[in-house]
Amino acid sequence: MSVTKHDKTNPVPNRASSASTARAEGLSINLATVREQWDFAQAVDRCLAHGINAIAPWRDQVMHIGLSEAARIVESNAVRVTGLCRGGMFPAADAERRAAAVEDNRRAVDEAAALHADCLVLVVGGLPQGSTDIRAARDMVAEGIGRLLPYARANGVRLAIEPLHPMYAADRACVNTLEQALDICELLGDGVGVAIDVYHVWWDPKLEQQIARAGAAGRIFAHHICDWLVPTRDLLLDRGMMGDGVIDLRRIRSVVEAAGYDGPQEVEIFSSRDWWKRPGDVVLSTCIERFNTVC
Repeated sequence: MSVTKHDKTNPVPNRASSASTARAEGLSINLATVREQWDFAQAVDRCLAHGINAIAPWRDQVMHIGLSEAARIVESNAVRVTGLCRGGMFPAADAERRAAAVEDNRRAVDEAAALHADCLVLVVGGLPQGSTDIRAARDMVAEGIGRLLPYARANGVRLAIEPLHPMYAADRACVNTLEQALDICELLGDGVGVAIDVYHVWWDPKLEQQIARAGAAGRIFAHHICDWLVPTRDLLLDRGMMGDGVIDLRRIRSVVEAAGYDGPQEVEIFSSRDWWKRPGDVVLSTCIERFNTVC
């Protein structure tokens, strides 16, 4: 049964038992985790079947089905959208392209608002082509978010800066620690916070201090989980299932909760050699099992 066959008066029935629903409570699935198995509608349908009622889609997945249809599916099935991935990519070599990036981010805000997303996740962007000035790139990030923020506030959308591991500083995100992200948040004020993705921040010696700082300011908007494999064969597409790597997920979660965040843990796994090749239902079942035993 597909969610695309149901309207607001006839949503997809939640086929999960009360026991499985309890096991999945507090769990969100970032739809990148099953992007090779299902489209948006199919993924929502199978998440509901497993008792998972929270998701985080990517913009291309929403675009594929259409924003109005995606919003209808979310609303008719009372699905929580813990985040929309992604906005950002602010630095550029000239003012015209920086302005175009802000305009694209305004469209992302519109999409997040239509889906009632908890936040719009920002992967901020790396160095402009030909540049070696990472400080200037970070200034462009702050400027770009500052230009976007009034529009996001007006539409009730929170912006979540996701600091990425330093290996991505050149091409994906020149903001690489929670400390750097929170400095930008403090500069810009209300409506901007952080998405804490363990894959990117687990190594940071200031992690606990900066999580506490984020919590004290009410700036923890999302918490993403997976694991860091040893060895990691592809730095982008070889994330591990929780429990298969070296991240102390329980400790990080305890610190996040002590900082005042009690929202869902969002599983986000890019895995071209493993989890993207397994049946989607196996992936979801494993996510639930590891969520309860490891996280």
